[in-house]
Amino acid sequence: MMRNPPAEPNLSSLVDAELERHRWAASVGDVGSAWWALERAHIVSQSNLLLHLRVHVIMLGYALRTADLRETGGQLLRLALAPLGTLSGRTPLGNTGRARVDPFAPMPIPGDLRRALEEAGG
Repeated sequence: MMRNPPAEPNLSSLVDAELERHRWAASVGDVGSAWWALERAHIVSQSNLLLHLRVHVIMLGYALRTADLRETGGQLLRLALAPLGTLSGRTPLGNTGRARVDPFAPMPIPGDLRRALEEAGG
């Protein structure tokens, strides 16, 4: 009997996987890994406005929980910019979405995410 191939991941499931990684890291107090997972979720979410905004809201919440004022301000700015970038198609691909990086600068996409995005059609 032939089995169906596994379903290709979609953007939402890719974002959800990174957000789960974030939640786990945050729950054990690993701030660096928690932000790393959020950055990856941001990279994956950029082509979809709702996912993109969702990730920035979560980034803002984490900045507030960690009392990071610079990041809080950066996330507020990015929440305002995300719709413009996504809707105009000018989102800087690969950008991690953090306050410490230029919001308009494209950045390299990690190889594993690039492959996952290609499989998802993103």
